[in-house]
Amino acid sequence: MFDNIAPSYDRFNHLASLNVDKLWRHHALREIVDGTLQRILDVACGTGDSTISIARAAAEGSQVTGVDISEGMMALVMDKAAQAGVAGQIELQVADGEALPYADGTFDRVTCAFGIRNFEHKEKGLEEFRRVLREGGRAVILELSVPRNKVVRWCYDLYFRHIMPGIGGALSGDKAAYRYLPASVHAFPDPGTFCSMMRAAGFRNVRQRAFTLGLCRMFVGER
Repeated sequence: MFDNIAPSYDRFNHLASLNVDKLWRHHALREIVDGTLQRILDVACGTGDSTISIARAAAEGSQVTGVDISEGMMALVMDKAAQAGVAGQIELQVADGEALPYADGTFDRVTCAFGIRNFEHKEKGLEEFRRVLREGGRAVILELSVPRNKVVRWCYDLYFRHIMPGIGGALSGDKAAYRYLPASVHAFPDPGTFCSMMRAAGFRNVRQRAFTLGLCRMFVGER
């Protein structure tokens, strides 16, 4: 599915969110980049928007690694990275977020932007995130969320369930993919439950923050 929608993915994301997704990623960057030389892993990196933003913000000499199971998505990353002038700081690998091909304690940060809801076994993914982090490292997860306010939620459901699939289908030719998106967001655990899942995976100092009336949430945990 993600291979099929890769060519239109960026254009639709920015259109659908009115570019607010860029602001959400900016908030995450503050938790990811600390001004020191870092090794950073971007899981479910997709077409590389977050990967490239991290590489641009990280200290010179830092290494950013992007992994995804969709080769079609990742095929777009390096051209975008070259245009941004950060291709030399980025490595890519096709990999499953539930079975990361890295040794324990490899990375200073692990991040995942709008991807963990697609994991079949989210608990296993969280355990893998923690495993590949060094002691004192941090996981930063951005994910779409269902607003709690009843009025906002009514508008959200109207747009995501009835309007967005038509727009996404017209752009990509795959309407089913954009019916999957709202279904996957509604199926994602509520914030309290997901924080508990992070603690169960071994993270400490777990916290979460809502953005844009609860449309997006950031989860942070430390190893």
